[in-house]
Amino acid sequence: MAESSPLTPPGSPSRRELMFPILDARQIARIAAHGSRRPVRDGEVLIREGQPNPPFFVVTAGHCVVVRPSDLGDTQVAVHGPGGFTGEANMLLGRRSLMRTQATEPGEVIELAHDQLLSVIQTDTEISEILMRAFIFRRVELIAKGLGDVVLIGSMHSAATMRIKEFLTRNGHPFAYLDLDRDPDVQQLLDRFHVAVAEIPVLICRGDAVLRNPSNHAIADCLGFNDAIERTHLRDVLVVGAGPSGLAAAVYGASEGLDVLVLESTAPGGQAGSSSRIENYLGFPTGVSGEELASRALSQAKKFGAEIMVARGATELACARKPYQVRVDESATVPARSVVIATGVEYRKPVIDNLSRFEGTGVYYSATHMERQLCAGEEVIVVGGGNSAGQAAMFLAESAVRVHMLVRSGGLAESMSRYLIRRIEDSPVIDLRTRTELTMLDGGDHLERVCWKNNETGEVEPHAIRHVFLMTGAVPNTVWLRGCVALDANGFVKTGPDLTAAELSAAAWPLARPPYLLETSLPGVFAVGDVRGNSVKRVASAVGEGSIAISFVHRVLAE
Repeated sequence: MAESSPLTPPGSPSRRELMFPILDARQIARIAAHGSRRPVRDGEVLIREGQPNPPFFVVTAGHCVVVRPSDLGDTQVAVHGPGGFTGEANMLLGRRSLMRTQATEPGEVIELAHDQLLSVIQTDTEISEILMRAFIFRRVELIAKGLGDVVLIGSMHSAATMRIKEFLTRNGHPFAYLDLDRDPDVQQLLDRFHVAVAEIPVLICRGDAVLRNPSNHAIADCLGFNDAIERTHLRDVLVVGAGPSGLAAAVYGASEGLDVLVLESTAPGGQAGSSSRIENYLGFPTGVSGEELASRALSQAKKFGAEIMVARGATELACARKPYQVRVDESATVPARSVVIATGVEYRKPVIDNLSRFEGTGVYYSATHMERQLCAGEEVIVVGGGNSAGQAAMFLAESAVRVHMLVRSGGLAESMSRYLIRRIEDSPVIDLRTRTELTMLDGGDHLERVCWKNNETGEVEPHAIRHVFLMTGAVPNTVWLRGCVALDANGFVKTGPDLTAAELSAAAWPLARPPYLLETSLPGVFAVGDVRGNSVKRVASAVGEGSIAISFVHRVLAE
């Protein structure tokens, strides 16, 4: 039996070794100091599928097999021999196990609980690098092969299907997808679970729970995304929003010993997480996708002990007394000694009849690999003139026959990086139309036709185009604050020197000192990233603000 064999026949040796490295005796001894050795019996189940917060094992004698159970038969995923170890990204995230791990002969293992594993990762640089890299590569392989505990049955003509696929993908959760229009065996599966076609999309969760058109909240509950998080525990800092600024605050806060909880309404990454490629972010000369950047940042935050609650956005900040309380649903609030507001912005929706009808079925607010597959070989429209719109246009131009870029202003220079402008101007696929706006959407179950208007000539042109990407302006996500902090005329949070004496007086600022640089009109509450008034709308700036805010959090907690 091969030791620590990969999911599929070996590709390159380097990839196999990264996914399934073999620990040496010296490394095993250091890990053993944090846990306990114990014998295992032939056939003993070490980790059950769906087990909350599963332990971590290093095999020192014998072999263990990792399988994905299903009613159609178990799928062998890996075999760990001496020096091999269990686990993948869920081990860091504190989520339920996707697989079953079972001894295939008598042997011995070293067992570590979740907290003990984090202690190793945080204190042993060499072992941390080995484990983190293996966990991440294993999760990537699981996603690529669709080896998880979720089956999604839907249709690419369904907006709800697109929403669920995006939620699972951006949360990095492996799933298998069956398309009602393409997969011949779908009906048998629907009959087996007594599901009517009209009820799709359907999520089969952990092999038995059947969710009909579930909300993101319901999916997170079924998969146990937040099971390990204690909501009533008083945190040093509560970060609201897991975009670049919020994740940066989580990484720096947790790495400096603060008790950090992050609330995220959908998935880590924020608006930047939907960017196809960010090429002007320091340290990534060939560019990095927003999804990849968010995934790496999330792993860093978890490595240092921060907790991330997904599909749970803030609905209210209770600011009348300390500790502050942030409401996450009708019955639950989370207390915190300080708060970092990192809720970002949403794209402004143009006033067009039928817009909501085609959201997810022809109208999109992000351009990732998932959306690009839908419109390969077709004409598409990108509405907007900022960096996000430019990145989307270049990304879609790789597979679309034509990208029509509609900009209301007279050009791109006001709001777009020069390198993107040059590429757009040089692209034979991109058709830039200035002083032009979308005026009409029409179709059946999916968008079929559009009209746009040239505001200089007044000419209206109809086009048979089925895919529109809207990236127009930004509206701050500040409704949940409900008067707790001062906002500017556009609804962005005012901080530090931007706060006037009159605003501080109206807010009854109680301290002799003025607000710190990123502090709001409420002591100990900070705003970072796009949600902050006068912020620089760049990923690097957002990351910087998130880290800077933590330095001020330390000062507040010491007051």
